[in-house]
Formats: sequence, C-alpha cells, structure tokens
Amino acid sequence: MSVKIRLSRGGTKKRPYYYIVVANSASPRDGRYIEQIGTHNPLLPKDHAERVKLDLDRAKHWLSVGAQPTDRVMRFLDKAGLMKREARNNPNKGKPRKKRQEREAAAAAAAEGGEAKPAA
Repeated sequence: MSVKIRLSRGGTKKRPYYYIVVANSASPRDGRYIEQIGTHNPLLPKDHAERVKLDLDRAKHWLSVGAQPTDRVMRFLDKAGLMKREARNNPNKGKPRKKRQEREAAAAAAAEGGEAKPAA
C-alpha cells in the first residue's frame, strides 16, 4: 500500500479549504483517508498564522514510515523545516511552440524580402 500526504478539498464553491491528510494513493482526493494532520486555507494572506496549520509530530511520524508528500504539501513541510524541497526550473516552458516559431520565421523572411505585410 502506497501512502501519500496530500490535500483533500473542503469548503464551498469558490471558497476552497483544504485538509492535509494521510491517505492511500488509490483512494479518491476527497474520499477516504487514514489521518488528518493539518489544514490549509488559501484565502488567508500568506503571512497569516492560520493559513497553514500542521501537526508536526504526526507529519514526522508518517514521513518516517515512508509516506510520500505531494509537491504542495512538500512546500509546507519545507517551510516548517521537516523536508528540503528543491526548486524546479523548466527552461522550455516559456518558449513558443512549433507553429508560432514557423509563423515568426515566415514573418522574418517576409521582412527581409521587403514584402509589405497584408492588413488582416
């Protein structure tokens, strides 16, 4: 059985509230869980003390028995000092895709040739 430490959504429509839970990885997001170890209220300001509440002793216990946190929960654990999360970098994410590169190349070739661009 693979165990994850993840977020389970509560609250109402457009007013999210998350529970930090330990659950079997096959169980549904908002379904059955083993234990609730904290809460996260994203509507509060980032520096507010009640934004993330976490039972550090229980989190340490579940990490020691092999539970794997999701990326968002790992951010909370990193801020609490329990884990180290490496910053991610995807240099290709901001690059234009294939069709846009083709359009830009065609526009550059047209500009070099001195052609007037038709108004659309």
